[in-house]
Amino acid sequence: MPARPWMTTGLLLGLLAAGPAGHALAAESPVTLRMQASWPTTLTVYENFLYFAERVDKLSGGRLMIETLPVNSVVGSFDVLEAVGDGRLDGGHTWAGYWQSRHKAGVLFTGGPGGPFGMDHLDHLGWLFDGGGIELYRRYYSEVLGIPVVPLPILPAGPQAFGWFERPVRSLDDLKNMRCRETGIAAQIFSEMGMSVMALPGGDIASAAERGIIECGEWSGGADDLRLGFQDIWKYYYTPGVHESVSVGELLVNEAVWDGLAPDLREIVQSASMETFLRWWVRAQKLNAEALDRMVEEDGVIVVRTPDEFLLEILRTWDELAEREAAADPFFKEVLESKRAYARVVVPAKRFGTAPYSLAADHYWPRER
Repeated sequence: MPARPWMTTGLLLGLLAAGPAGHALAAESPVTLRMQASWPTTLTVYENFLYFAERVDKLSGGRLMIETLPVNSVVGSFDVLEAVGDGRLDGGHTWAGYWQSRHKAGVLFTGGPGGPFGMDHLDHLGWLFDGGGIELYRRYYSEVLGIPVVPLPILPAGPQAFGWFERPVRSLDDLKNMRCRETGIAAQIFSEMGMSVMALPGGDIASAAERGIIECGEWSGGADDLRLGFQDIWKYYYTPGVHESVSVGELLVNEAVWDGLAPDLREIVQSASMETFLRWWVRAQKLNAEALDRMVEEDGVIVVRTPDEFLLEILRTWDELAEREAAADPFFKEVLESKRAYARVVVPAKRFGTAPYSLAADHYWPRER
């Protein structure tokens, strides 16, 4: 029987359930999954989504296709989870920190402030796949939120800068009452530090700044910040930050769709998401390094190293917040303690056995900033 590219996922799942004849037909027909991102096509994070779709197509020999849609094609940035769960979308390319209002444990599956506990992106992946984190991640959606989706890490989006400002900030007092764009748990941290925060999707930040609604903001890495035009609005760029030193975006797949895929196609999706994660991690480092040079050399941005006082205050505020959440919520505590136990083994050993990055970096490339 000839291939039918127009065949919907729902029909294919029905054929799979119909018996041997259905399996034979599904095997001959390409499956197309309709997925939407929480970001526009103009950003590099969307290119991560496109790379994933390309790899799935190639690895499956065209048997599985991902239809990639930008934000607002079906729903807004913060509504992707709901749409994947109820079947309006087969999948989503998004970030678990957006679900903080539902349950704050979501931030721990993105990484979290300071890692947490000093972990980096590689440590976070280690916790997920060798420390029991992936099982907790799936329980977060299926049991805690009660939304039938399967999550996979796909997008490393950190370490991120502290942010862009319209004027210099030299002390914690300078941050008081500043109107700043922030999302996820970082919004609560900055709020507790005295800032006035506003949650906005990436595409709305520049317009809010131009209208004077916000005085400062942050999004992702320098490359995407430039694509959003922050350099034309703000001239002070403070880096690094620790509020999202580890920040991992996710691929969400509707659970019924996932279960309906042939086993080898599920393996392909998992492998493609991991390849995308690692491939994007190294690419983003170069893109963000080039962006930093452009800020200074072409855009007249004043790049400032974030004072340690700011970074330590973020970590102290996060530690207090996390302990409060752990005391109030058993699942948050379970996830936090799982990460702490993994970090207790990995982070001290890694620090002991690895020379500080700055040691060789300063030897070959003395600081200019």
